[in-house]
Amino acid sequence: MRKANQTVRVALDAMGGDYAPEEIIRGAVLAAEKNDVEISLVGPTDTVADELAKHNTSHLPLHCVGADGFISEGEPSALAVRRRPNASIAVAVKMVKAGEADAVVGAGSTGAMVTSVLRYLGMVEGIERPVVGGPIFGVAPNTILMDCGANVDAKPYHLLTFAVVGSIYAKKLLNIANPTVALLNVGSEENKGNELTRETYSLLHKSGLNFIGNIEGNEILSGRANVIVCDGFVGNILFKFGESGVELVRNWLKSKVKLYPLVGFLSRPFKDLTSFLGESRGIGDGLIWGVNGIALKIHGASRAPDVAKKIAQAKLVVDMDVVGSLKSELATIRGQLKL
Repeated sequence: MRKANQTVRVALDAMGGDYAPEEIIRGAVLAAEKNDVEISLVGPTDTVADELAKHNTSHLPLHCVGADGFISEGEPSALAVRRRPNASIAVAVKMVKAGEADAVVGAGSTGAMVTSVLRYLGMVEGIERPVVGGPIFGVAPNTILMDCGANVDAKPYHLLTFAVVGSIYAKKLLNIANPTVALLNVGSEENKGNELTRETYSLLHKSGLNFIGNIEGNEILSGRANVIVCDGFVGNILFKFGESGVELVRNWLKSKVKLYPLVGFLSRPFKDLTSFLGESRGIGDGLIWGVNGIALKIHGASRAPDVAKKIAQAKLVVDMDVVGSLKSELATIRGQLKL
C-alpha cells in the first residue's frame, strides 16, 4: 500500500517499443531528471546496464530489474505471457502486484501488456472488461469517447461501466466537476437504436450519473456531452475515422497554402488551425482503465520525450488515485442499481 506523499515508483518495460532499449532508457533518464519519481528499468540486466551507462545517472533514482528477454509484437500474447512469466512486461506488471511499484509503463506489444495486466492485476470489482478511451478530436478536448476499441462485443452492463470510467476520467483528468454523459445512438429518443443501446439507456438513466440521454453522430463535437459511451466496435471505427479525417484535412491545407506567395504571413494562423484540428492526445491517453492498478501503454514508435511524458502522466494518475475513485463511484452506482 502506497503511503501519502511517498515518491511514485514506476516499473518501465525497458525492452518494449520500436526503439528500445535506447529511447526507452533515455526517456527514463529525462523523466527522472524532471519529476519526483523512482523508475525501475525492467529487462535483461546486462543490456539495460550497458545502455544506462551511456548517461550520467549517479544522482538519479533509476534501478535495473532483471528479466528474461521481451515479448515481441508478432508473438501470440496470451500464450507468450503464460509461457514466459519472466519476460520484461510480465516482471514489470508483477512489481505493481507485489507493491514494489505504483504503476507500470510499456511501449511494447499491446496484447502482451493487456494480457499481463489482466493475469497479474485483475479487474476492479464490478468491472468485467478493461476499457480505453479519451478525447479523440482536438476540436472537442473536453469530450471523451469510451470505448475506443478494447471491447467490440459489449453488453449493457459493460457500457454502464464505460460511462463510470469516463466520468472519473473527466472529473480527475479534465477537472470537470459534474460531467455530462450521453449514449451514442442513431436517434435522440429513448426507444431508438438496437437492443444493446435501449437496455443501456435504462441502466444509465437509473445510474445517478449526469446522464443526458442519447446523442447522435452530428452532436459528437458539439460539447453537449463530456462522456460519450459506445461499444468498442463503433468507437474504434469513429476513432480511426477521426484520425484519418484530421490527417486528410491537414495535408489538404498544406497543399493549398503552398500555392500562395503569402505563406509566411499565413504560417501562424495555419499552424493554429492545424493545431486546432490536430492531435487530441490527453493526459489519460494510454491508460488501461478498469484494471486493479495503474498501467499505461505508450505508442510503440515513441521516442525519449514521449516516454518521459508518459512517466510523468503515470505519476500524476497515481497521485490522483484514479483507481480508488473508480472503485468508490462504481460501488455507489452498483448499490443504487442493486447490482
